[in-house]
Amino acid sequence: MDEQDFTIAAKTSSSSHASAGKHKIDGGARGAPEAGDPANDGLSSAKKKKKKEEEEETGESRHIAALILARGGSKGIPLKNIKMLAGVPLIGWVLRAAIDSGVFDSVWVSTDHDEIEKVAKTWGAKVHRRTPEVSKDCTSSLETIQEFARKQPAVDVICNIQATSPCLHPHHLKEAVEMITKKGYESVFSVVRRHHFRWLEVKEAADTGTKPLNLDPARRPRRQDWPGELCENGSFYFATRELVEKGLLQGGKMAYFEMLPEYSVDIDVDIDWPVAEQRVLRYGYFGTDKLQVVKLLFCNVSGCLTDGQVYLPATGEEMVSVNGRDASGVRMLKKEEVEVIFLSSSDDPISEALADKLSKKMGCEIRQGVQNKQAEVKKIMDTRHLMWKDVAYLGSDEPDVDCLNLSGVSGVPQDAPVVALNAAKYICHSPAGRGALREFAEYILLLKKKAKSKMDQDRIGRDNF
Repeated sequence: MDEQDFTIAAKTSSSSHASAGKHKIDGGARGAPEAGDPANDGLSSAKKKKKKEEEEETGESRHIAALILARGGSKGIPLKNIKMLAGVPLIGWVLRAAIDSGVFDSVWVSTDHDEIEKVAKTWGAKVHRRTPEVSKDCTSSLETIQEFARKQPAVDVICNIQATSPCLHPHHLKEAVEMITKKGYESVFSVVRRHHFRWLEVKEAADTGTKPLNLDPARRPRRQDWPGELCENGSFYFATRELVEKGLLQGGKMAYFEMLPEYSVDIDVDIDWPVAEQRVLRYGYFGTDKLQVVKLLFCNVSGCLTDGQVYLPATGEEMVSVNGRDASGVRMLKKEEVEVIFLSSSDDPISEALADKLSKKMGCEIRQGVQNKQAEVKKIMDTRHLMWKDVAYLGSDEPDVDCLNLSGVSGVPQDAPVVALNAAKYICHSPAGRGALREFAEYILLLKKKAKSKMDQDRIGRDNF
């Protein structure tokens, strides 16, 4: 069967059905600071305790802050800093790495935009609302950092993390901080090793010539015989307050931190967003949770598989439209031994006849009239001896929040309400009934492939020792 849309119809005794409605928005937010965090600096009490112990051990007590600059007026891609990249706002990738590193006393986002501020707080950061004077197109990063330093006199060391470096990992930041705290460096910045032969443009009269900059054409070295050159990759710049106040991000006792090429992804350079997404899915940091191999996917019928609309023609049949790509996504999952179960809530029921037709068409079980989704999902999991980490959940609204939070992998369509967006680990580009299920299926299979690759690497590593 090809990926064409299809409509399923069945006789109904009901006179009407409402489309899926929107629910009120709760205050819970993904990645928000813990309730026991009066400083609201995005750091858990456990991480603060660990950092304090390390400071006592080394005698180091300076306040080290992470600062991400995120102006709202991006000229290339509007609001690029919060544009979704592989289901996560671009700025969310570096905020997650900074917070999980546990080496910062505070994590900040400097912005002039309300939406960026909301996303930053959702992902656990404090917000420095920058002034108009440092929010212009001509404003340098250093000027913005200097303003932050003036407003935050308690900060001793500033780590400027670039929002457009989504493959940054916590271990990069941990190792760089140790260079500051244990080796006495005043500035540390990230680089990547490149093996590029560079040439200089030489203009003579009307002609343009060239000459080599870093090679002898008569003795072109092989890659393995040439160490290459260190190039800034822009991921981060550590500098003491004293250097920043002098107008420097690099100076004093200075060192570089080398990152491997696969982690040196810069969205300013990787203009092709889909290519950048594939790099991030392969090399990005997905949090402290171990990647799990999903065995069972739960998916809402209304608001996920369909757009929530039920059509009622004069003939008395009720109909729903299903996207062919979503049906193909179900087949992809089943081929990889991932079971799929659809849920129809008691608030938005479909007729038994329609559910039967839909079940046969999709080749999956449909549980109807579900009142408590968490209880129903847990009951099904128990019969299959599964844990929450083994389960994926594609939800669409407030009743799904508990399952979205508990599931090992969770997602929502692009047009889901904010309360569901905040609870999900993956936000689809596609809206409900328009390929969201197919996209989420591909994400599940990619994580499964990545987890298998990691297990193979671990096995190979063990076999070598």
